Amino acid sequence: MSLWSRARMPGPRERTEAPAGGSGWALSPAVTAAAIVAAVCLVAAFVLSRVELMLVAAPLLLTAVLGWSSRPESAAARTRVTIAGDDPDGRVGVEAVAEADGRVDGVHLRIHRADGRPEDAVVTPREAARLRFRIGVSHSGPQRIMTLAARGIGPDAAWTGDPGLPAVAERVVRPASQRVRSLPLPARLLGLTGGHVSARPGDGGEFRDIDRFRPGDRLRRIDWKATARLAQRPGELYVRRTTATSDAAVQLVLDARDDVPGAVAGWAAPYQRPGATSLDVAREAAVSLAGAYAAASDRVGFDDLSDARRALPPRAGARHLHRVLRAVELTTPHGSATERARAPRLAQGAVVFVMSTFLDDQAMRLALTWRAAGHRVVAVDVLPPRAVDELPARERLALRIVDLERRLRLDRLRAAGAELLEWASPERDAMLRRLATPGRRG
Repeated sequence: MSLWSRARMPGPRERTEAPAGGSGWALSPAVTAAAIVAAVCLVAAFVLSRVELMLVAAPLLLTAVLGWSSRPESAAARTRVTIAGDDPDGRVGVEAVAEADGRVDGVHLRIHRADGRPEDAVVTPREAARLRFRIGVSHSGPQRIMTLAARGIGPDAAWTGDPGLPAVAERVVRPASQRVRSLPLPARLLGLTGGHVSARPGDGGEFRDIDRFRPGDRLRRIDWKATARLAQRPGELYVRRTTATSDAAVQLVLDARDDVPGAVAGWAAPYQRPGATSLDVAREAAVSLAGAYAAASDRVGFDDLSDARRALPPRAGARHLHRVLRAVELTTPHGSATERARAPRLAQGAVVFVMSTFLDDQAMRLALTWRAAGHRVVAVDVLPPRAVDELPARERLALRIVDLERRLRLDRLRAAGAELLEWASPERDAMLRRLATPGRRG
């Protein structure tokens, strides 16, 4: 029982134990059917005076009596799931134990692993006490690695116990971080320190010009060669001026109200399929941009459109970056679109990354509001590449309508001055380079 894929799994050894289930036993349908057929045969033999029906009823009745008399005393079932560790290739080792009290011949297991439908297995009590799994997880964020439920099976499968409460092994899977070489900046850099060259004069930046010495200029900035060349009268000095360095304010806005996979047929499926979903792409984009901007000493903030309580204002520092990354990792889909009463407030002059599938109008309206307020807005399309092989003709027509509505929203954002970035596109680096050119600021 193993599922192979790659995932980055942090965290220590985890263990979850579920208490025992009910104390009752249910009679097997086979034993119940044998008793009913035996009773019918006995009545028919008495009414029709047929001795052969008695011969048919006798073994069935004996089987029902033996099954009834073999009822175990206890039906308590306990399960325990332990995450043993992570393999170098990304698989997760899981150790599971299922125990059933009383005189049982087998244990019925219901196993639900990540990216799969529930599976049933019947094993002996000895095998149930030493189960080993190697599970691969293809999604990021909070999720259940495995759920295990068990119930006892009596002698000859005549009785089945009540299922105990399932044991759950959960993990918060870190999204993979991609290297971002080009960083889009706001139209104006308002910070006083940082790693970007601003337009105002100051210390730490590139050469700006040569000007006359004024009160407040430092003596070490005197350019003696320029003074000898440009001075018109005694005592006139010239200094070399440079541009000041500044930092940028960045707000990452993640639309976690829905989570759709690349296979369109799985948009309404009850179980997740293998492969990246839109929320996986959004988490990857958020942690990649946050790490890149934090490395450039910029201020990074985070906001979740589905939960206003998880907003983090833009700040700098390693501790704040850890809070932002943790907030991104804990983002989960809410399954329903909720309207925000008002747009979240942003830092002055911040560049806003709106990471959404743009399957509805809310993310577009907020982006237009921020753009109208003078912020530079980058709309990050996190919808993964879609597969329509399993769709019938009617659903493909519906998908064309959805695509047309998404295209109209994106065109409206472009018309308002927002810029588009497709994170799952192979041209992502080229798009970032175009957005990071000085002429594209705002």
